[in-house]
Amino acid sequence: NIEQARFNMIEQQIRPWDVLDTGVLQLLSVVRREEFVPPAYKALAFVDSEIPLPGGQCMLAPRVEARLLQEAQVQRHERVLEIGAGSGFMAALLAHKAQSVLSLEIDPALAQLAAANLARAGIVNATVRQADGAQGAPSDAPFDAIVLSGSVHAVPQALIDQLKPGGRLVAIEGDDPVMRAVKITRDGAGVRREVLFDVVAPRLAGFGEASRFSF
Repeated sequence: NIEQARFNMIEQQIRPWDVLDTGVLQLLSVVRREEFVPPAYKALAFVDSEIPLPGGQCMLAPRVEARLLQEAQVQRHERVLEIGAGSGFMAALLAHKAQSVLSLEIDPALAQLAAANLARAGIVNATVRQADGAQGAPSDAPFDAIVLSGSVHAVPQALIDQLKPGGRLVAIEGDDPVMRAVKITRDGAGVRREVLFDVVAPRLAGFGEASRFSF
């Protein structure tokens, strides 16, 4: 029973992970996650794990997606940039909360997949662009919110520079096995950084890694 599985995902995985925003929880019951999962993995749509995508990428686990969505605090009048479209599911969630969403995906096949999934779901205020997300979208900036749907060693300054005053960026930073979700807010005093929670997530493609010294 798909609806029972969706209910269990929300109540047993997502809510216990401090996702208590009723708007976010309601959205997860409306946006059909199973329609953004590759056919071979449909049975895993509501399981507490990452789901493989073409090109070696992954959909984040549902509780991680939900927590990032909650922390981004997107409002109806806002413009959002997502880095790493994947299957298009996070862009779909963001689109329900925002005025518009631009999702950048470095992998051409994934960009096509995400765009097709969003179109099939009838979402018209999210655009997928095949591009290197590490550079953001300077010609479309500034943005009210930026969401990185995967991990990076460190958030590039180029992305932080594309936030509006009052804008928020949520990302997962660090190196396996130590990674943390962070929220970077641009305010009158400059940039404020807050550590949200510990989590390990797959890497976004196209971002440089830390230098590794060997002796």
